Amino acid sequence: MKYTTNGVQLNGSQHPSNEHYVHHQYHDHDPSQPPIVGHNHQTPSCSPPVPPVPPSTPYLPSPPTANILHRLEKIHLLENNYKTYNGDTTQAYIMDNGNGKVTTKGITTANAKNGGSGGGGGKNGGVDSESWSSNSSSSPMDNSVNLKKELGLLNGVAIILGVIIGSGIFLTPRGVLEDAGSLGMALVVWILCGTLSTLGALCYAELGTSIPKSGGDYAYIKEAFGPLPAFLFLWVALLIIMPASNAIAAITFANYLLQPIYGCTPPDHAVRLIAAAAICLLTFINCYNVKWATKVQDFFTVAKILALIIIIVTGAVFLIQGKFDNLKDPWKKTSTEPGLIAASFYSGIYSYAGWNYLNFVTEELKDPFKNLPRAIYISLPFVTIIYVLANVAYFVVLTRQEILATAAVAVTFGDRTLGWFAWSMPLFVALSTFGGLNGGIFASSRLLFVGARNGHMPTFISMINIRYFTPMNSLVFLGILTCMYLTTVKVYSLITYTTFVEAMSVLMSIAALLYLRYKVPKLHRPIKVNLAIPIVFFAVCLFLVLLPVYTKPLETGMGAVITLLGIPVYMVTIYWRNKPKIYRRMIDKFTRMTQIAFLSLPEEKTD
Repeated sequence: MKYTTNGVQLNGSQHPSNEHYVHHQYHDHDPSQPPIVGHNHQTPSCSPPVPPVPPSTPYLPSPPTANILHRLEKIHLLENNYKTYNGDTTQAYIMDNGNGKVTTKGITTANAKNGGSGGGGGKNGGVDSESWSSNSSSSPMDNSVNLKKELGLLNGVAIILGVIIGSGIFLTPRGVLEDAGSLGMALVVWILCGTLSTLGALCYAELGTSIPKSGGDYAYIKEAFGPLPAFLFLWVALLIIMPASNAIAAITFANYLLQPIYGCTPPDHAVRLIAAAAICLLTFINCYNVKWATKVQDFFTVAKILALIIIIVTGAVFLIQGKFDNLKDPWKKTSTEPGLIAASFYSGIYSYAGWNYLNFVTEELKDPFKNLPRAIYISLPFVTIIYVLANVAYFVVLTRQEILATAAVAVTFGDRTLGWFAWSMPLFVALSTFGGLNGGIFASSRLLFVGARNGHMPTFISMINIRYFTPMNSLVFLGILTCMYLTTVKVYSLITYTTFVEAMSVLMSIAALLYLRYKVPKLHRPIKVNLAIPIVFFAVCLFLVLLPVYTKPLETGMGAVITLLGIPVYMVTIYWRNKPKIYRRMIDKFTRMTQIAFLSLPEEKTD
């Protein structure tokens, strides 16, 4: 069956009704504007817009799987043509299938009445759709517009390890030891923090396989408690947690990268410039190719594990040489004050943060029902063991006073033991934070993407690039926000204010697990942990959430205020449906502009 863009009858077939292919944007669309072209979702309230088509212009229906670029063997973007019809800007993409035939397909199609200048080769100056009829059904590739399942088990392990092993293990041993008091108690804290993180990860394995959606905590909170609590978490994550955390990781990377060059504290402007360059580079890689992003993650995960192995082996050499002096009386000066012990747990848990990040990308995992829990089972015990051994190495080489006097334990360790190779330790810390930054960008962009897909964020964030099948809009938006945080010196204060909000989100996710166990007992659960595990972990999370209310009331109060400010934002932008026309027109126009700029379309639902 062939159609041309002027809708004439070919081969005895008439152009199907446009009504099947046109839908209105959810409540933000202005009815006075031309209808928005997209995929025929059954739920219009979740259907993002794309640029409008002039009502008088029939257009070529999408092929069954809405493939845009990769269904043809050789597709090249030859030219972008911007045309104006009755004041509406549209765009046609001219592509070559490698056989001398030129086809057009894009966000919108050109008007054949204008001589088909947006394309060529078709009858009546329109679009030659023969290549579609010959390729759309025969291609074995899945070229539908959605995020592809490209993450295997090793990629999942690399994401968890890469995010967990950031700068924490190289820097925070000082904080744990300072609050725990003694070497022995510090090791106990590291072991218990790893155990608690493993219990939490097991709970998230059940959540991730019973609710197989990307978005992590946001998806689980929304499923159990509704849209408002989920939006409040997303609000704080978008406003502060994700971009500020990534900015801090970028600043840490730049500091340790420049430290060997300057030999002292590097200039602030140089640090922020390098940090911005790192954010832009990783954003580009994640936009361009998911496999590139995972290869970067795999490489830097290996680099940081290599650094920890160097530390562990060096400590083992000292032990073999009989240097046990620092380990004598390991329980001396153990803290007995509950507040200090709790503070030491906070420092330790910070070093294990990120064990739930794989749940943010569940939909991109191959066979998530097997690979998600397997990645967790492999990663968490491995991290716990390597963290404890690294701390033993620190304690063997450095005295308690030396550890408490340094801001970067790993760098001091390298200066003491590695000789001329000591320059490598700041570099390894930089590589470790760079890999953690990549994992943070990869996962947090999916959180924003899922939130927008559910209507809790601007529609343009939920678009997918039609050439690379990546959430490019979300990545670029997150990259801009992150770079903005490099301009303020208050970034560390802001992240302190919202630390308890992060802890609260984990608490709410575990509460969601318990609630769904009671409310939906017959829900399919490929992984079902013993009920005692989520109960114990819930009690620990509750303690960690409530303790700052007593010890740090100002920071906790500020975090609560920032969170509650999301309620009026929710009421105005989401709950309120009948918004002014000028607002809806502005949103529609900006969405169309970003679609053209990033060659993006709404996600196509597949069974």
